[in-house]
Amino acid sequence: MAELKARTACGDELPLEIGSVELTELDLGPVTSVMVWGSEKELSAAMKEAHGMAFPKPNRSSGKDATRCIWFGRNQALLIGTAADAGLRDYAAIVDQSDAWCAVSLSGEASEDVLARLVPVDLRRAQFKRGHTVRTQVGHMMASVTRTGPDSFMILVFRSMAATLIHELKQAMQSVAARRA
Repeated sequence: MAELKARTACGDELPLEIGSVELTELDLGPVTSVMVWGSEKELSAAMKEAHGMAFPKPNRSSGKDATRCIWFGRNQALLIGTAADAGLRDYAAIVDQSDAWCAVSLSGEASEDVLARLVPVDLRRAQFKRGHTVRTQVGHMMASVTRTGPDSFMILVFRSMAATLIHELKQAMQSVAARRA
């Protein structure tokens, strides 16, 4: 009988360090889609009480580090790092999506330059500060990009796109490193 083994979305492809940029896989823990169906204000208050963070404003994230809530579209967010409190169901549709996403961290002094080759949005620190998030394209994939630090970003794509994301980022990292050499 075959022995099944759990695999992460990125498998053994990461970590990867090229030039001054590092690409690592993130373990987000529980990932829950939160879609407002009532009052966003009431949902935000319930989230603050249950999780210590508000429902995020458009293009923002709330919370810190491992536990955060990321804006994901109109009246939509992803709660990551903690299981959603059952009381949130009074204000929103709650759907577990823990196995649906690939999450990576891109960090280093040239991380903005790497993303500038793939993302049609201005992600420079002056415009896109820590906690800012955007739904956009990375290469040809739909993604969520969130600034998590001065030189670091969290990128989420569908799990099925993990290998493509790694390939695209690796090529951009190599190009930026070669240009700086």
